[in-house]
Amino acid sequence: MNSRYFKKFWNESTGDELTDSWGNSTYYFETDLNLNVTKQLQLFQNDRTLKYDLQNFENEYGFLTDQPLDREEFSNGEIRKEEFYEIWDK
Repeated sequence: MNSRYFKKFWNESTGDELTDSWGNSTYYFETDLNLNVTKQLQLFQNDRTLKYDLQNFENEYGFLTDQPLDREEFSNGEIRKEEFYEIWDK
């Protein structure tokens, strides 16, 4: 499978009762060529991390997105595979 990798800073807290106090976050995504998300990581300002993939797609804090990434919104956010896995493998 050919994959693409993206990163996007989210300058807002989640608004969710469990994670709102964790601060802003940066999202990392692994996608297929059609931008369907296969892995998702959310790294918060307080260093907490949420990880989701096709085998672990949901927990009490969130879930793997079921929508493809928007090409325009992520056009400047593509990163190298190595950068994604440097964060994912921590």
